[in-house]
Amino acid sequence: MEYDEIKNLSFEEAISQLEIIVRELESGRTKLDDAVIAYEKAIALKQLCENKLKDAQLKIEKIEITPSDEVKVSEFIVPEV
Repeated sequence: MEYDEIKNLSFEEAISQLEIIVRELESGRTKLDDAVIAYEKAIALKQLCENKLKDAQLKIEKIEITPSDEVKVSEFIVPEV
């Protein structure tokens, strides 16, 4: 798969491919050159997943019920870890 094709993957597809690469690298059976290529692809997949998660967070709104039982919608702010 070319790196240009990675950008068209869904989050789920990218995570699945990333998991496969991690399992292959952890097995220790991958040749060094192939491991480097797989690692580079894994970095691209990780970045794609992070970007998709960030985009999803921006679309989420926080729904709150006020003390007077009114529904209030506000921006969802990700807590600092």
